[in-house]
Parts: sequence; C-alpha cells; structure tokens
Amino acid sequence: MFELNSKMNDDRIDELGENHVATSAKNPIRSDAFDISNEEKIAKIEKSVQDILHTLGMDLTDDSIQGTPKRVAKAFINEMFMGLDPKNMPKASTFDNNYNYGEMLVEKNIVVYSTCEHHLLPIIGRAHVAYISSGKVIGLSKMNRIVEYYSKRPQVQERLTMQIVQAMQEALGTKDVACVIDAKHLCVNSRGIKDIESSTVTSEFGGKFKEKETKKEFLQYLQMPTIF
Repeated sequence: MFELNSKMNDDRIDELGENHVATSAKNPIRSDAFDISNEEKIAKIEKSVQDILHTLGMDLTDDSIQGTPKRVAKAFINEMFMGLDPKNMPKASTFDNNYNYGEMLVEKNIVVYSTCEHHLLPIIGRAHVAYISSGKVIGLSKMNRIVEYYSKRPQVQERLTMQIVQAMQEALGTKDVACVIDAKHLCVNSRGIKDIESSTVTSEFGGKFKEKETKKEFLQYLQMPTIF
C-alpha cells in the first residue's frame, strides 16, 4: 500500500511540475507538530542534514563542514522557520486612538525574508502594510514583527500576504487593512528559468481598501520616495 501511495504521490508531484500551488490560506502543519521539543527537533534535523551531505559525497570530518548539520538545524528551528511555532507569535498590542487620527497609516518597505515551500530557497522582498483605524491603533514595530513572524515559515507569497492582513484585522478589530508584497524568489532567479530580473507582486485588500479611491490612495503612497 505504501509503495502504491508513494507512486501516486510521485505522479502528482510530476503533474504539478514547477507550478507554485498554495492549497490553503493556512500553512500545512500537522496536528502533532509540537509534540516534541525544539531540542529534539534540532537533533533530528542535524542527523538528516548529515545524511544529505554524506549522500552528496561531502567529507563530514573536514573542519569546514563538520559543524554544518547542527548550524543548519539550529537555523531552521530558531530563525528561518521560527514562525511555525505559535509561541513566537508577537503580541500585537493595540491602543485607543485618542488623538482621533482618521486617515490611512502606511508602513512601507518592511523587509521580507522568507522561504519558498516548494524548493526551500529564499524569498526576499518588501512588504507594504496599511490600515485605517476604527478606534484602535497598533505600534509601528508590531507591524514589522507580524510580517516577520508569518515570513519565517516555508511559505507561498499569496498566503503570506493574506496572513499578514488577517492578523492585522484581528488585532485592530477592523477589516480596513491592506498589504502589498514585492519579492524575488530564488527558486526562479537562481534555478529553473534562472530569470534574475523578475519579481512577484501580491496584494490583499480588506474593507475600505477594496474601494477604488482608497486603493488608489494607498498605491500612490507606495510610489512616494522614502526620505532616508
């Protein structure tokens, strides 16, 4: 049965080919994902990376590479994919809009470092996030941290864009949130077609940002030069 399912899975992967398919707005995380500790995960990943490097023919006794499996494992758990763990979700503290600011707030050029879930290669770009207060405001750095948290997963850019908007909407209690991401995917730039010039732009508009004039205003802000 396993061999049959494996053959069917291989056929499905071949059918998808180079297509980047997002199956859900949520990351495909198993229900038992956090049954073991980070230390246990690091040990397991270290062994797996050792096996990969050995299979590739690398000499793991060499001083330059013998520490690589542990470094990779620690980077996976503590840095690159730390956004998989709900414990790392930033606390999105909000405050009453006591100064009654009623216009759009835009946080531009938030750095995105993520990882394509199809080839485990980097996604590097910028996110632009905006909201219109309905009575609550959020600290500016929290917007950056929300982007970072959802970026630090094996990701699909469309899903990442949606998750940022949904997290902001939940924190602020309003649908009036928007996000645009412009990013380079190294699975396109460094392998496959090897098109180093192309980038991918995704957007998600909620509430008032679906209105033509509000959307236009937001996009115009993105064209403004940044002072520094």
